[in-house]
Amino acid sequence: MESSSLESQATQQRHQNVVVMRHGDRMDNFEPLWVTTAARPWDPPLVEAGLVRAFCTGRKIRNQLGFPIHRVFVSPFLRCVQTASQVVSALCALHDDPNNLTADNVAIDPSKIKVSVEYGLCEMLNSQAIRSGLSPKDGKWGFNISELEAILPAGTVDNTVEPVYKELPQWEESVASARARYANIFQALADKYPKENLLLVTHGEGVGVAVSTFLKDTTVYEVDYCAYTELRRSIFEKDQSFTAGNFEVLTHNAKTGIRFASTPVTDDIDEIL
Repeated sequence: MESSSLESQATQQRHQNVVVMRHGDRMDNFEPLWVTTAARPWDPPLVEAGLVRAFCTGRKIRNQLGFPIHRVFVSPFLRCVQTASQVVSALCALHDDPNNLTADNVAIDPSKIKVSVEYGLCEMLNSQAIRSGLSPKDGKWGFNISELEAILPAGTVDNTVEPVYKELPQWEESVASARARYANIFQALADKYPKENLLLVTHGEGVGVAVSTFLKDTTVYEVDYCAYTELRRSIFEKDQSFTAGNFEVLTHNAKTGIRFASTPVTDDIDEIL
């Protein structure tokens, strides 16, 4: 009986894939004076090169990963929402025209993917990640979810999804707390949608956590713009319930812009933010 039960369970095994991606090239790293006149200096948009990088990365994900993305979750920071918009357009494009470098004038099938904003994927809310003196003085970050959803491709937004994190973390969350938050949100979203492959658009620290959490004794020291890691786990379905294996990190991360060491390094990472 035990052997038969195991065989039955094995026939229902499949894999869930979760791609964790950093946003594209942020304005304040290329236009230093932008912050002096910006209404929201803590929330830079992408530069044009960032839009191009995001769209081309979306095309790469579509053509090279070998599995479809069903659902996308994105940090509420503008650079992440703009990145997600470009990536989703590339993933949903009706025609893969190599001459298209951004989502402008790209026809899509919005039924392929659903997108939602998730506070749990936000930037570390501390002075290590938000540059000195740039956080809102009144403590109000001013994220308007409806306005952010309007940036995403028409027909792709699923605003019926109940977010895992109902609000932003408190200002000056510790690095340890932020890293725990990232690890928790990755697991929570995967468990919430075990039958779907997910793309999570977040920040450099989040991508680093996705690697270091699931790849033992690893320290990430650099994450490029639009770099991503692939996580995969086994799902065993039986009746209306499921059990899941542990996530594994696919080991070609260096090819997608993530560099890490198998022996821990002592310095905290701030360049990936």
